[in-house]
Amino acid sequence: MFLHNKNVFDTVKEEAYNVWRRLEASDIEKKIENVEAKTLEPGFWDDKQNAEKVFAELNGLKDSYYPWKELIAEIKDTEELIEMYSSEEDPAIEEEICSQIEGLEKKFHPLKLKTLLDGKFDKNDMFLSIHAGAGGTEACDWANMLLRMYLRWCERHGFKSEVLDILEDEGGIKSATVRVSGAYAFGYLKGEAGVHRLVRISPFDAQKRRHTSFTSVYASPVIDDDIEIELKPEDYRLDTYRAGGAGGQHVNKTDSAVRITHYATGIVVQCQNERSQFMNKDVAFKMLRSRLYEYYQKQREEEHQKDAIAKKDIAWGSQIRSYVFQPYTMVKDHRTGVQVGNINAVMDGDLDDFIESYLNWNKEQNG
Repeated sequence: MFLHNKNVFDTVKEEAYNVWRRLEASDIEKKIENVEAKTLEPGFWDDKQNAEKVFAELNGLKDSYYPWKELIAEIKDTEELIEMYSSEEDPAIEEEICSQIEGLEKKFHPLKLKTLLDGKFDKNDMFLSIHAGAGGTEACDWANMLLRMYLRWCERHGFKSEVLDILEDEGGIKSATVRVSGAYAFGYLKGEAGVHRLVRISPFDAQKRRHTSFTSVYASPVIDDDIEIELKPEDYRLDTYRAGGAGGQHVNKTDSAVRITHYATGIVVQCQNERSQFMNKDVAFKMLRSRLYEYYQKQREEEHQKDAIAKKDIAWGSQIRSYVFQPYTMVKDHRTGVQVGNINAVMDGDLDDFIESYLNWNKEQNG
């Protein structure tokens, strides 16, 4: 038992010190002191918007530094215990060492994952949109299952989820857009973008035949207002319509829902969750700017995949993950090769294996 825990400790220690050396080399503690000094300057709160950005920067710096500093201190304490045990071999010390190593491992794992979230907008909130492919009721049911899966993931991890728009259909949904709010929301879920394929015996088929359904997922960050995305009135069409579904007395009484179609990219966003047309319009434009930013960013980064964010065929060629319910159960990510047999757990929001493997894979792909 001691040797096993010692091996675990040595691995955690080595990887933690690799990160810690990079943090110290970046002089991040000095940066924290400089930003804190800004908050103490006279008139700092005169510009509230700028003050909030400075505090966001400060919190980000602290979040990326102090947890590692605390972890390194705990590693040093554990090292002292191990040295003590090596000379005395006291069972009570061994028990304490095992407990400390277990705690270190639990702290280290999420911190390590965060080191992979270093994209420009990884810390931001995000919009997650789900669109059923061809296939009628079966496809709409699959889209609804994915919506529930992501809402459960948010619930499990303490992220706030708000359904901004949902288009229901018999047996499920044709589309839905969710705003996910919380630290690193986009970073964690950006890898979910793509086509998700379902294989199962359809509950809607009286002959109990196996069906294949496709649903596309789009992920884009909520971007700051100072990120310029040029939108001219001639670039898009704005439609208003009556909101549908549950939502209170205002639903179906006024044309409060808003849909925006961007001509050049074919991107369509809509919002019906807010209580006024003005508020829905504001949210819809934020969604459009978010989708457009991600679209043009992909164009610049991968010219050969310039349509990766624009709506593409929801079919075999562009799938990222397969979910098989029969004749066996398996969820497989086609980018990373990760497979999970417990499909019920995955559909209940247990996506951590896929998220972590994608982030590692993405880091390797992009250096």
